[in-house]
Amino acid sequence: MKRIPHLLLLTAFLAGNAFAADTGPVPAEPAAQTFTVGRLKVTALRDAQFVAANDGKLFGVGIGPDAVAKLLKAAGQPTDHVTLGVDALLVQSGDQKILIDTGLGPSAHGVLMASLAKAGAKPEDINDVLITHVHGDHIGGLVTADGSPAFVNATIRISAPDWAWLQTQPNMAALVTAITPKVKTFAPGDSVAPGITSVSIKGHTPGHVGYQIVSGQKRILDFGDTAHSSIVSLAEPDWPMGFDNDEDEGKVNRRQVLTQLAKDHELIFAPHFPFPGVGRIVAVADHFAWKPEK
Repeated sequence: MKRIPHLLLLTAFLAGNAFAADTGPVPAEPAAQTFTVGRLKVTALRDAQFVAANDGKLFGVGIGPDAVAKLLKAAGQPTDHVTLGVDALLVQSGDQKILIDTGLGPSAHGVLMASLAKAGAKPEDINDVLITHVHGDHIGGLVTADGSPAFVNATIRISAPDWAWLQTQPNMAALVTAITPKVKTFAPGDSVAPGITSVSIKGHTPGHVGYQIVSGQKRILDFGDTAHSSIVSLAEPDWPMGFDNDEDEGKVNRRQVLTQLAKDHELIFAPHFPFPGVGRIVAVADHFAWKPEK
């Protein structure tokens, strides 16, 4: 079932509009945590948190808040809302610095730049910015508070379907104008940088992708918004997700991806899971659980 795009909700701050009551970004302290993947330095960067009211509009669409509350209570969490991380990933190999996603941006109280500084990098050091998809909590940080490009020396790589879709969104017109000279599109599945290949994961946006990052025998998958909550999305992967453009396609691909990740024991980065969002998916009966990397 296709839905009205929720890009407008995620980008409301950039347009100066209010969010629905009890739903929206929450400021967070800057943070950076580095892991090694083969010869690569991979650093999780905190930008913000996003609080989603348990009102049946995002989690448990068509299922109801009571069922969501039951899962949250069992996990020892408040039952009236779901708290998500909003994080990005820095991949470093020598002088090459690649940033995957950019958070909400300074206009929505994002602290990505301060987190980047904690990782020992500056915006002008970034060579490439890879975008998993064009929702506002992943592309808002492409511009500064005054609307200028934030990463002056970087090429911005966005899947062709998502770039075409973004250009139809009125609330994002100023951002599109600012970044257009720097955008280079690709087809989902293409190699986008040495050791990094895009992975098509359909349902969330028209061109939503993950990024498979490989160094020698080691690898990590940034799986974008395949799953949002480390609790609800894994315990009930077949429940519709309100942020998905195509809920039916989203839930089918969510289960397929999670099943394969659990089978392969692959290390992943999940930008909306609790910081730093690095860990593994574990199969539990007919659903899944999150095992953070220590």
